[in-house]
Amino acid sequence: MDIKEIFEQSAGKWFSQRTGHHPAFKQAESGQSNITIERLAADALEVVQLCEHYHIDPKLAVCGARITWDGTMEWYEDKGKRNGSTLLIPIPNPDQPNEGRLLRQMGDAQKAPVMGRYMIGNDHALTMITEYETMYSEERLWFASPNFRLRTSILKHSGGFSMACLYSEIRMGVSQPPKKTEDAAAKA
Repeated sequence: MDIKEIFEQSAGKWFSQRTGHHPAFKQAESGQSNITIERLAADALEVVQLCEHYHIDPKLAVCGARITWDGTMEWYEDKGKRNGSTLLIPIPNPDQPNEGRLLRQMGDAQKAPVMGRYMIGNDHALTMITEYETMYSEERLWFASPNFRLRTSILKHSGGFSMACLYSEIRMGVSQPPKKTEDAAAKA
């Protein structure tokens, strides 16, 4: 399974149940989210623009995904809604196609885009690693069946704070085919 197949298999609407643990605070949390993953064609305008932002040839992108979520978390004081979106674009390594760079753009314009990396193991699990100035994030996802996937994530702060989470996600619907730019659609 390659990165494009994983993105295609992830497309759709998911119900996500999250259980997390904050070792520093000795506190657990739980929450639920509705997640929508929209596949984007490699030539979609958003994909091209983010590649150009990183000074990467857009032709190296194999696809993209717009991910939006809306959920609640028990642990936060306000027990309020948590929502957001991100754009992910994998850029495979030509020498090792199961590894590559991962471009990420957060939906919040104040958050800077971040480049991470990904790897696909022999077990077809996708591992995504992103390192910020003071944070390290590692997320692993795999499919137990076509409509049931599992994710784990680890978040480490340079000051020692960390968090570990397990997500179980059930597909609730399928998304539309990848979006193309208007120019690409006219050529088709």
